[in-house]
Amino acid sequence: MLILALHVFRDHVSTAQIDYIALALGAFASWAGVPGPGEPLLIAAAIVAARHKLDITPVLLWAWVGATAGGMFGWWVGRVAGRGVMTAPGPLRHLRLRAVERGEEVFERLTIIAILLAPSWVAGIHRAGTVVYLITNALSALAWSVGIGLGAYYLGPPVIDVIDDVGTATGIALGVLVLVGIAFEVRRRRRRRLEPRS
Repeated sequence: MLILALHVFRDHVSTAQIDYIALALGAFASWAGVPGPGEPLLIAAAIVAARHKLDITPVLLWAWVGATAGGMFGWWVGRVAGRGVMTAPGPLRHLRLRAVERGEEVFERLTIIAILLAPSWVAGIHRAGTVVYLITNALSALAWSVGIGLGAYYLGPPVIDVIDDVGTATGIALGVLVLVGIAFEVRRRRRRRLEPRS
């Protein structure tokens, strides 16, 4: 059955539509709570659109649709099952109950900010209001898809051109140099914090 579905899908759906569907699924997964796939797929799709192999409007639209639907699904899962998992008997129950209690306080005082900063399932666990959550989720998904999508569309190709001109080895060396600089700064701040104050 799966092979038949893939055969039909492959023969009746263009490659561009498959790319848009994959982008929507990646955005859905990310916003539902699976770390990782949405943002890299959006960046890649926007860069491919900048190279005129995809259209940027459907890239942004499908990223937004996937992210919005994923946020709604994650919120629903958190609302239906999350609180039961967090309050169930078992290891670290005291800490989990305390986390739920503290989360309730935050969601009560700063609902929209908490929705923006927490994963969708956390908003469900803390029973963020339906209307407030759905509007905030849709608007933040729109800001995410348009901001990252257009940023990658306009800034991605020049960065790739520089890497092509400079070479992959030099690009990796520059990346390592930046990471070393960050490591030294973190170490310096840690030492400063540990020094006795006079």
